[in-house]
Amino acid sequence: MNILRRNNVKVSGSPGSPVVMLAHGFGCDQNMWGLVAPALAEEFQVVLFDYVGSGGSDPSAWSAERYGSLDGYARDVVEVCEALDLRDVAFVGHSVSAMIGVRAAATTPERFSSLVMVGPSPCYIDDDAYRGGFSAEDIDELLESLESNYLGWSATMAPVIMANPERPELGEELTNSFCATDPAIARVFARTTFLSDSRDDLKSVGVPTLVLECAQDVIAPREVGGYVHAAIPGSRLITLDATGHCPQLSAPEATTSAIRAFLRELR
Repeated sequence: MNILRRNNVKVSGSPGSPVVMLAHGFGCDQNMWGLVAPALAEEFQVVLFDYVGSGGSDPSAWSAERYGSLDGYARDVVEVCEALDLRDVAFVGHSVSAMIGVRAAATTPERFSSLVMVGPSPCYIDDDAYRGGFSAEDIDELLESLESNYLGWSATMAPVIMANPERPELGEELTNSFCATDPAIARVFARTTFLSDSRDDLKSVGVPTLVLECAQDVIAPREVGGYVHAAIPGSRLITLDATGHCPQLSAPEATTSAIRAFLRELR
């Protein structure tokens, strides 16, 4: 199978420039980076892709077995890097993709030079002293609602996740992205996302890492960003003056600026 077609890979920017790979989160696709990618492409070679089961990827390549674990998504990342023969990649992962990037970098460290985590969460469920933002009962209810009526769940939850009620077009964009995903695939990805626990994986991170959190985020509260920052030695934490879980849409200039400044310092 042609990996580039399978994952709907698109490359922009100048060949030979440092490579930045932008990875989307649950229920989304590469279009989530539409306000960030062009600006980064002025300085970097930008790689966009869709995980199998999302966006313009090949749905025939999807299987519940492979994508029932974050490792399956990490394999997508690695296989795209292999298909393009990429090395020294700066991996920018939004939401669950931040942890997917951690796993990809752990399996093929020679291909990754740095990580940027946008709204990361290694575990969504509160556990003793750890605050993930949700109780186990919250996640059970979320998954039950999603599985019983995915389109209704999407229309209700997307504006909450996006926040910024004064800009309803942002919530509509996320709603449309959610609704474009096959409900059967979304159910598997949701369980993979919200029931995952990647806290132990953070200690394996051995590349320069930037943690980008939003000042207000119902999915990844600031306690989570602080936890990730503390768990990765030498990481940098930046709190964006932004609301919601998708700053690449709600605050694209600030998001782009933070990513660009971090990567410039590493050159």
